[in-house]
Amino acid sequence: MVAPTVDGTDVGESWVAHQWGAHLAGHVDLTLFTYRKRSRPSAVHQLPGVRVVEWVEPPGLGRFERLNSLLKPGYAPFAVKARHWIRQALADGETFDVAHQPVPVAMRYPSPLAGLGIPYVIGPVGGSLATPPGFADEDTAPWYTGLRRLDAWRLAHDPTLRRTYQDAACVVGIAPYVGEALSGLRLKRLEYLPETALTTLPDRSPRPLPRSDAPVRILFVGRLIRTKGARDLIAALDHLRDLPLTLDIVGDGFDREACERLSVELGLTDRITFAGAQPRNQVDSFYEQADLFVFPSFREPGGNVVFEAMGHGLPVITCDRGGPGNVVTDACGITVTATSPTQLADDLARAIRELVIDPARRRRLGEGALSQVRAVGMWESKVDWMLNLYAELTPRPS
Repeated sequence: MVAPTVDGTDVGESWVAHQWGAHLAGHVDLTLFTYRKRSRPSAVHQLPGVRVVEWVEPPGLGRFERLNSLLKPGYAPFAVKARHWIRQALADGETFDVAHQPVPVAMRYPSPLAGLGIPYVIGPVGGSLATPPGFADEDTAPWYTGLRRLDAWRLAHDPTLRRTYQDAACVVGIAPYVGEALSGLRLKRLEYLPETALTTLPDRSPRPLPRSDAPVRILFVGRLIRTKGARDLIAALDHLRDLPLTLDIVGDGFDREACERLSVELGLTDRITFAGAQPRNQVDSFYEQADLFVFPSFREPGGNVVFEAMGHGLPVITCDRGGPGNVVTDACGITVTATSPTQLADDLARAIRELVIDPARRRRLGEGALSQVRAVGMWESKVDWMLNLYAELTPRPS
């Protein structure tokens, strides 16, 4: 398994990679190739029973952590070292039945596995989802996030990146939009699987119907960057002044100042609480107290927070794009389109109104959310699916 930055104590892709390693270790003879950020613990001690081949990222990269996480400048030297190690092992007579690179999720990193003669899986991959044109001039993120726009060009013209996907025995995409992004390549096989999942479902009692005089608690969890849509959710509340509701926004990021400013301009500060970044146990308490989860991210490849909310029995309102749009069905929530800020705020307000005034429907959708996450959002079922794929791709003895 090739997976840079494997760390079960971290978040994001490092945590996802750790879940793959930890869950696969009980089923296969696993060798893991990874590199460690200098400020993070080693994967060697986190994955007993796994042969871990680990390098340390070059010095100085940790000074710019957000840039480091987004662009992964340590990936290139890691890929060279991993490829050299594997080639030498093969030359020395070692064999690998199948290989898998589950991260990075973004489709901008050539794999060191390409061309080595080992059948390999790449993915689940995502990213490369374009921002709708109507939102293009509103981003408050740093300049370097705009480098994502090069992804589509590189998939069309970068021979090393194209080879990564065309040589793979199977490419696994997060959602059908990935197939569209890779439509210019000759893939051997393409399957779909959500990027991440839940390890367990939270212990919870059935949600009682709320009192008629209690405000409906809406929850948003995620980084406060423009593409997550928190600003549009705040604008939607401006159309819902006649309804008893509150909004908790859990998370922090580049767009927080703009979100707070908008809540002041609209006179909604008495309805909106900005909780900032919270530790895991506190995030769970927000889910437990919420009635409705709204996550209007319009450029979301995966969205583990959607699974988290569904695991807590919350109906979900999200955009019909990317990973969340592929997971949330009519049985567990409402999806809306995203073409412009005004349209998105209007449609979010309409969807929220439907569920605020109909608590019985919220309850039905919450039950549907639990059923859906059990079906497609648990690590155990994801790993079983992947093990079956490994078996299909492993060469048969002649």
